[in-house]
Amino acid sequence: MVPHVVVLNGGSSSGKSSLAGKLVRLLPGTWLRLNVDTLIDALPPAFDEVEGGLVLGLDGSVSTGPEFARVESAWMRGVATIAAEVPVVVEDGFLSGPVGQERWREALAGLDVLWVGVRCAADVAEARERARGDRIGGMARAQAEAVHAGIGYDLEVDTGALSPDAAAAVVASAVVDRT
Repeated sequence: MVPHVVVLNGGSSSGKSSLAGKLVRLLPGTWLRLNVDTLIDALPPAFDEVEGGLVLGLDGSVSTGPEFARVESAWMRGVATIAAEVPVVVEDGFLSGPVGQERWREALAGLDVLWVGVRCAADVAEARERARGDRIGGMARAQAEAVHAGIGYDLEVDTGALSPDAAAAVVASAVVDRT
């Protein structure tokens, strides 16, 4: 069975977006690309002031509370509803570790999911973060390994060693092989 969903988990500046952009071009049929940043961008501007919201620290830390979890759960269920009709590539970073993956597992229950770890060395992610200029400094280094702790994957790719095209080819091959 072809996966309905490919979940890319990696830290900030790990290369998830570059990989996803290449991947949807390689996969057979129509695949949508949905990114947790889309959810974050949709939040009200002062959501960091909402009790239990989402707070991005000046040191690159990210903290979330129950209100963010409520909103994120609704978003996850929405992604699952879409994926039941149109395959989806999801870009996320499991800041809450296995709890984050379990929340996705619950939302995506009944769908075939390919779990992909998107890794790169902290130094590589940090250099990308500086070059981008649109992230809080320290976020990439803090997340480089933390988002992978305790997570189970079907496949892992190292975007520090592979180009976006090569990493996408590896993932696309895994999707096709599951048919």
